[in-house]
Amino acid sequence: MKRIVMINGSPRPDGNMAYIFNECAKVIREEGLEPVVISLAGKNVHSCIACGKCKKLGKCVFDDDGVNEIIDEIKNADGLITGAPVYFGTARGDIMSAVQRIGYVSRMGEDFLAHKIGGPIVVGRRGGHTATLSEMLMFYFINEMTVPGSCYWNMIFGREIGEAQNDEEGMKTATTFARNICNLIKKTR
Repeated sequence: MKRIVMINGSPRPDGNMAYIFNECAKVIREEGLEPVVISLAGKNVHSCIACGKCKKLGKCVFDDDGVNEIIDEIKNADGLITGAPVYFGTARGDIMSAVQRIGYVSRMGEDFLAHKIGGPIVVGRRGGHTATLSEMLMFYFINEMTVPGSCYWNMIFGREIGEAQNDEEGMKTATTFARNICNLIKKTR
């Protein structure tokens, strides 16, 4: 079965990003694909130090809370969605640390990210969404990944737990994005 890994970069295990990903996972299942949702909540994720040891090891030198396991999941998947809350106009640090390490391992080795399909989704209270979305898109583009569009930018407004579900347009954008990823995977894989 075709699979899409979804990495939730929120520190809140039941926060807005979890709600958004649950709704996207429903769409992915409806489309006949398997969602694999991974939360970084409560995990300690080191930043990449560009040591280059992953080239020899085939995995990251840090054996912290699950990044190498996430890499294994992604290698066996067709798609990848990353989700981040906006903190001070940028993506939360641990999601960027995770994707930078994942990208480094891919580029130093077998380029397992190349030609996968996916993209980022961001959620925040009021501002910084477009900067965060742009920041996260750079990871996809430099790794030769394909990012489909949606009916608007993949951003949802909400700060307190549960507020994201009140952003109807944002939720429609996120679920349409998930459906477009599925359709592209089904057409190309």
